[in-house]
Order: sequence, then C-alpha cells, then structure tokens
Amino acid sequence: MTIAIALLSGLIFGIGLIVSGMSNPAKVLGFLDLGGSWDPSLALVMAGAIGVGMLAFRYAGTHPKTLLGVAMSLPGTKVIDRRLVLGALLFGAGWGLAGFCPGPALASLTTGGGKALLFVGAMVAGMGVFELLERR
Repeated sequence: MTIAIALLSGLIFGIGLIVSGMSNPAKVLGFLDLGGSWDPSLALVMAGAIGVGMLAFRYAGTHPKTLLGVAMSLPGTKVIDRRLVLGALLFGAGWGLAGFCPGPALASLTTGGGKALLFVGAMVAGMGVFELLERR
C-alpha cells in the first residue's frame, strides 16, 4: 500500500509540475530573469508549494508516524554549514543555467525532451561523483 501511495503521489506531483509550467525551462528562465521580461507566474506555484510543505512539516514534527503508519524520518540537524550553502549555490546555478531542477527534469522526460535527458544524465553523474567523494 505504501508503494502505491508513493507512486500516486509522484504522479500527481509530476502532473502538477507539467500543468504549472515548472517543467518548461523557458518559463522557469523567464521567472529567473528579473532584469528582463520577468514572468512572475511561477511565484504563485512556489507559494502554493511552500504552503503545502509548511503544513506537512508541521504535521511531521509533531507525529512519530506517517498517515500510513510508517515511522517518520526527518533530518536530524538544523545546522547551516559550508556544505549546505555550497550545495544550495550549485543547485541554484544549475537551475538558472538549465531551467531545470530535479523534479521538473524527471517530469520532462515524459515529453521526450533532449535537454531533460541531458540534464538528468548530468544530475545522475553528479550524484555518483558525490557518493564516490563521500565514501573517501
């Protein structure tokens, strides 16, 4: 049952990314272009996501188990360190250069875009390099 709910949640999330335009790199780059022809429409999508996330984390912080009865698993640290900041900078730079972040890039794979395939390939390679470095 847990896997079915996870699959359904992922499908709803992916459809939401496609419908909202978050999987369109041109729309994302238009949102990030504050000095040019700025497109603020994705701000509403982000505000909605932040609202849902806040409610979910508030629930998660006060309950030991999920709604399906699985043990809650939250990050154990709240420290903002150099690794977190550098990771956020790399994430933001990648988002600004490519117009994709991981979720929308995966959703874009369903439409057959070559840019999405290249981005996901680079993302997977980057995760692999991280794992290799982390094991050292």
